[in-house]
Amino acid sequence: MMSELNRTAAGRLRRFTVAAMLLIVGSLPASAVQPDEVLPDPSLEARARALSRELRCMVCQNQSIDDSDAPLARDLRVLVRERLKSGDSDRQVLSFLTDRYGEFVLLKPRLAWHTALLWLTAPVLLVLGAGALIATARRRRALAVATTPLTPAEEARIAELLDRGGTDAPSGSKP
Repeated sequence: MMSELNRTAAGRLRRFTVAAMLLIVGSLPASAVQPDEVLPDPSLEARARALSRELRCMVCQNQSIDDSDAPLARDLRVLVRERLKSGDSDRQVLSFLTDRYGEFVLLKPRLAWHTALLWLTAPVLLVLGAGALIATARRRRALAVATTPLTPAEEARIAELLDRGGTDAPSGSKP
């Protein structure tokens, strides 16, 4: 009996461990870089990977070219590596690609006059939302403070009207 319980517990532990490992491996960022793209020089390859993580896949749009399997992302990865092998600096590579594809190719667009709306929209909306919440809270607090309890005469009048079913309403108005 005891060995059967141990086997059951061990089986559950094994299944839990496998599930946890799959979850961890599945959540790691995947690199779409193919072996034939990798540069022999480790420092150039590190620069190419860093640049690839800054560039947007024009097909996927929410992935870097380093993570995308799209053919265009592969072409951009190869282009980045070619530019680096020819002696371009990181800034020159980014400049070349933004001149060719526009600032949309950057995952994090630069802060400039033409991108100010993009950068400022979220903080402005956050401030406006916080202001609306504060104004609503103050208004509710003011209403709670301004409400005075009914006098006994007013309570009696309400009770009387409720008992009659509202037939004592002024003329011209609906009950």
